Amino acid sequence: APVGNGATVTYGYNRTITPAAAGFRAINSEYAASEAVTERYNVDLKPFGGSYELDRVVARLGGIASQVAFQSEQKIKSTVRVFHDAMINGDTGTDANAFDGLDKALLGSSTEYRAAAIIDLSTANAIDTNYKLVLDELDLFLALLNEKPDALMCNRTLRAKLNAVARRSGYFSQMTDAFGKVVEMFNGIPLVDPGDKPASSAAIVGNYTRTIGAATTNLTDLYAVKFGLDAFHAITLPVDEQNPLVKVILPKWGADDEAGAVKKGEVEMVAAVALKATKSAGVFRNFKIA
Repeated sequence: APVGNGATVTYGYNRTITPAAAGFRAINSEYAASEAVTERYNVDLKPFGGSYELDRVVARLGGIASQVAFQSEQKIKSTVRVFHDAMINGDTGTDANAFDGLDKALLGSSTEYRAAAIIDLSTANAIDTNYKLVLDELDLFLALLNEKPDALMCNRTLRAKLNAVARRSGYFSQMTDAFGKVVEMFNGIPLVDPGDKPASSAAIVGNYTRTIGAATTNLTDLYAVKFGLDAFHAITLPVDEQNPLVKVILPKWGADDEAGAVKKGEVEMVAAVALKATKSAGVFRNFKIA
């Protein structure tokens, strides 16, 4: 709901930290009382998108329709990239206009795995040496979650490395989604690349330099996520025909004698993400990929 005189739109929820316990009891005795442990979280929905400008000369040349469609399409793609980037890397501590993403939510949590260790997958020989370790550690990592995840999210290089691990162990498989796209899977879980940052070729799940014993380059992470309204999900404003998920505001071209040589178009989305249960998502740190 809007708060602060309409300055923010806030979504409040309880994040389950420890699930409720249950068990047997003896006749004529009571159950041992215990409660699920939750923490209250608020997340502010944030607007993001961009604008573009077109000159009326373009309209006179007859190219305005195709230019508006092209510029709007490109701006929509970039806006979606902004959301995907913030879903992983968003941090209100460094950008007050953003929302917090998975990396920040999972930092120091019970499902952040191997934050102080490295697995080397940088070469074919390293994969030959370490693929069994990857399999064992992935099983232990996924065991931290309360359900089988719907996706393993990583950059395209780590996805290729995990495919190599899967081929060596027989865990590799593929499926075709509803749109006819081939989806690579690791032990039945889709491997998803969130893509690149907006207006950049840098991967959203990047390559990092971290000091683990010594400074080490080309480290990256693997995110496991269960999607759902009681797990990890996106938040947006009510959507209808007049208010789509991604709002496209087209340039308004008036009469030929109207002042204003340049007209502006905009694309905007209002959203954030919520992690309802700590064990609905996790991050496996520090795969060395180069």
